[in-house]
Amino acid sequence: MLVKNKTLVIGAGFGGIASALRMKALGHDVTIIDRLNNIGGRAQVFKKGNYKHDAGPTVITAPFLFDELFSLFGEDRRNYLKFVPLNPWYRFYFDNGMEFDYANSIDEMNKEIAKFNLDDINNYKNLIKQSEKIFEVGFEQLSDKPFTRFSDMIKVIPNLFKLKSFLTVSQLVNLYIKNKFLRRAFSIHPLLVGGNPFDTTSIYALIHFLERKWGIYFCMGGTGKLVYELKCLLERNDVEIILNTDIVKINTERGIATSAVSNKGGIYDCDRIIFNGDPPILYEEILKTKRNFFLNMFKREKYSMGLFVLFFGTKINYPKIAHHTIWLGKRFKSLLNDIFNKKILPNDFSLYIHRPTATDKTFAPKGHESFYVLCPVPNLQGNINWNIEGPRLQKRIIKALTKTIMPNLSKVIEDVFYMTPNDFKNDYRSMHGAGFSISPIFSQSAWFRYHNKDRKIKNLYISAAGAHPGAGIPGVLSSAKVVENLVKIEMNNESK
Repeated sequence: MLVKNKTLVIGAGFGGIASALRMKALGHDVTIIDRLNNIGGRAQVFKKGNYKHDAGPTVITAPFLFDELFSLFGEDRRNYLKFVPLNPWYRFYFDNGMEFDYANSIDEMNKEIAKFNLDDINNYKNLIKQSEKIFEVGFEQLSDKPFTRFSDMIKVIPNLFKLKSFLTVSQLVNLYIKNKFLRRAFSIHPLLVGGNPFDTTSIYALIHFLERKWGIYFCMGGTGKLVYELKCLLERNDVEIILNTDIVKINTERGIATSAVSNKGGIYDCDRIIFNGDPPILYEEILKTKRNFFLNMFKREKYSMGLFVLFFGTKINYPKIAHHTIWLGKRFKSLLNDIFNKKILPNDFSLYIHRPTATDKTFAPKGHESFYVLCPVPNLQGNINWNIEGPRLQKRIIKALTKTIMPNLSKVIEDVFYMTPNDFKNDYRSMHGAGFSISPIFSQSAWFRYHNKDRKIKNLYISAAGAHPGAGIPGVLSSAKVVENLVKIEMNNESK
């Protein structure tokens, strides 16, 4: 039997790009379509004045996942992209004025930890050992494996319980680390993928070892350069790219997706569809059907927080600001409770600061710096008027940074603009303007998360942050590998 292989990828974020490349490597006729004017999803590039800004993810871990995409076609990623290791990985600034460098060297880490608590040097060593055990199961065994049957989940439950996955990230870290400031630093990772450390399953503590194993990198030229080279890779291998086109409907016949309809009335016939967007949007707005049946049992899914992202340039240099800086306010748990659970916008905040000019001077003119500051805020399930609160929050952030780690900022800042959860909803078609789709709590992970293959439409697949294994660059690139494995099974069955 001749296997049909016309694949349509809806959405050109990293999960969609990786899926398109993997399908092309299988010999498929591939079209990738996106509503924006460039591929990359949230990894867009903004330019204002003489400054360049990466709008999306800036932290690269597990670089081999990008290497694989080039090697599918006999190419070497290093011929096109330069990944530079960062040190420190992150610099933490606490409300008492102390700083902590999350370093790539264990010796450097021990010196940093000693500033807070000597006993936590050994405690951190034990935390990494536990993280490695979780990594061996959560990443190596499960991240690229489908969870389309409940039996798949049953098989891994004993290991998950053995690894204390029923604990939250914060609870697991607190079993090892005793200093309150270090506890915050070592619990921060879930926020980078949309989770509250006090709710997120401790499976995500595997990130500690993932970083230790491969390090943290920055792509010279920025994420925009990474997206550009991936676009060139798609074009070199004859993947059709359609932009400025939104898919509003998927046509089905007897449980088979036959075509997709755009907002412009175009109809795209296909043999299979891979959806790279927010899964709740797929089910609620495109298919207009029930969502994942397990998630639907809870009546209301839990979503990640929203993001307020402030972009600006400065007319002076700030050499003491690391490439990645995490600025933590006085409150931590109660602040996150306000954001994630109460859905209220507090007067205080914590911030992630990206200074690409620490590594790549092309982002700003000589003697200037390029920044973006990411502030977790409630998603649009909270009743917040961003037309009013956006300018107010901008002023509060600039004032706080001026008083602490960026003196004179209010006098040297220029070309300021920002994004709110409204922009995430409108530009990226994100449900409730959430920054990372549904949150990574235990009841929304693995089999409990959106499946990578639809239960009823047998040729509809999902490769996205809201599907297994989750958000973040390693998550969505692994999601594409899951889809590839499922399609291979389909192709093998059809060819028999």
